[in-house]
Amino acid sequence: MRVMGLDYGSKTVGVALSDTLLLTAQGLEIIRREREDKLRQTLARLDAISKEYEVDRIVLGYPKNMNNTEGVRCEKTRAFQEMLEKRTGLPVILWDERLSTVEADRTMKEGRIRREERKEYVDMLAAVFILQSYLDKENGDWKK
Repeated sequence: MRVMGLDYGSKTVGVALSDTLLLTAQGLEIIRREREDKLRQTLARLDAISKEYEVDRIVLGYPKNMNNTEGVRCEKTRAFQEMLEKRTGLPVILWDERLSTVEADRTMKEGRIRREERKEYVDMLAAVFILQSYLDKENGDWKK
């Protein structure tokens, strides 16, 4: 089994998958849509990925504000969580994603990736950071 990590945005969803040992996260793809409210194809693609890779749970980045409050994006993320659980039948875990996009962008800058290319991959890399932080927490708890 694997875990899927998601960075849900207004027009994109970055997708990452764990390895089968649940130790590492790897970027898979970015699902793009023209409008924020057009989610049918996005949900269908995520359902297909979950079946293809035998995913048993999904970790969805939860965009709290830096002061730990919840805004409009949190409401939209919770609504997406419900749709995703209905579509896939899998548990969807909300995971604090504060600074994941900033960290992804910084990592690509350090790797000297051009700005145009960073925009192309930042959502997928943010999904990797979200999923990896979840896996690290789970593995840390397991070792204790």
